[in-house]
Amino acid sequence: MSTDFHKFLFGISEALVTDELEALKFLSLEHIPMRKLEAIQEPKAFFEVLQEKDMIEAGNLSFLKELLFLISRMDLLAAHLGSSREEMERELQIPGRAKVSAYRQLLYGIAEDLTPEDVKSVKFLLQKQIPKNKLQDNASMLKVLLEMERNGIIKEDNLTMLKDILKGFRLDIKKKIDTYEEKIKENDSKEKLHYPVSVSVHPAGQGAEGLNPRLLVESYEMKNNPHGYCVILNNYIFKNPYEAREGTVKDGEAVKRVFKWLQFETVEHMDLEAKQMYAKVKEYSKKDHSNMDCFVCFIFSHGEKDKIKGVDHEFVNIKDLLSCFSGSNCPSLAGKPKLFFIQACQGSVGHPAVTVKEDFSDHLETDATPLPSIPDQADILVGMATVEDYECYRCTKTGSVYVQCLCNKMELLCPLRKDLITILTEVNKEVGGRVLNGWKQMPKITSTLFQQLIFRIPQCQSIEK
Repeated sequence: MSTDFHKFLFGISEALVTDELEALKFLSLEHIPMRKLEAIQEPKAFFEVLQEKDMIEAGNLSFLKELLFLISRMDLLAAHLGSSREEMERELQIPGRAKVSAYRQLLYGIAEDLTPEDVKSVKFLLQKQIPKNKLQDNASMLKVLLEMERNGIIKEDNLTMLKDILKGFRLDIKKKIDTYEEKIKENDSKEKLHYPVSVSVHPAGQGAEGLNPRLLVESYEMKNNPHGYCVILNNYIFKNPYEAREGTVKDGEAVKRVFKWLQFETVEHMDLEAKQMYAKVKEYSKKDHSNMDCFVCFIFSHGEKDKIKGVDHEFVNIKDLLSCFSGSNCPSLAGKPKLFFIQACQGSVGHPAVTVKEDFSDHLETDATPLPSIPDQADILVGMATVEDYECYRCTKTGSVYVQCLCNKMELLCPLRKDLITILTEVNKEVGGRVLNGWKQMPKITSTLFQQLIFRIPQCQSIEK
């Protein structure tokens, strides 16, 4: 970061007070994981995190402008960024330009409109839904709204309880929520909703097209602790030393961190031969999963189309691995989600890239691997690092592009109660938007899940850094 840019951000940070920092953090929740935001105590640290997440940089300050506009710091907007209220209002009218969602803007506006007495009333009416230690006198309305989100009391498409609370003493704000909901319904009616997923198999009569997920899709139960096994098969050192997959240890660390946080029994197996990989998957399929909700398996290796390479250079078919978890082979997981995430190429061709900014400066390598056709079985999801016949990329220092993005998105979106398909669609969007070694990478989701899968976040527990 240049000295001038550092001084520029320092000047803005010095002008911000505690309540404004809290507001900036709240408005950034859809872009920065809650665990990072909770650790921030001063504006300078907030700006550092924004830079880490590539949300602001010299020459690209649109998000900073939007934030200052939303918290009504027009003085900073004019003095430091040469903008104005009128300019920002015009700018944010352009479709796709606003980075803070209408939902988060609505919640922030509600917090700003409520008087201290109103906030006391809200806290009183929430005593049965939220622990009292989260509703203390010094807890701001923004913190109360965060707790409501964490506890699933409100979310983007369900503000019923908030309206019920407010209609008794702030009918004007209740009407603002009604207006927001009407706009959401209007947008939904203009654009037919589909699951954002590439579905290769549906049992007879169970096609996904035309369904409105908000209305028709139920959620899998996630009530046990642990929720299930998260098994990582991580091949690093191969018989041929030139095939060592540098950076894959970072992927294993990221997955273990995230899935332990999500209350899974997480175990990693390193450097397996092809027969050992199949034997390990089969071993877990024979376990009793009656008191578990789900099964997760990550596979990191080289390979070829439809196959994964063991460290002995022999191959195992992906279809054979998935078949271990059919209803007949693993009855204790019947009707429960089985998730497989595979970091490996599915060919040796690079996706052509459009001209966009390069965003990976570290050395990148490719993995060579598979695309399975999911067997005709329900409740299975396969997340592939790339589509058929193409390469995927792994940074030798920080890990694979796909796995690291997936872990980051889960840290960010699970606390907001986003379902897995939504999270994976965000991964597709971010990974597909990057240019890597001059090529593009496009992940793929293949699913026979019948319901939404929403990971529950343990209360009073933050993810380890």
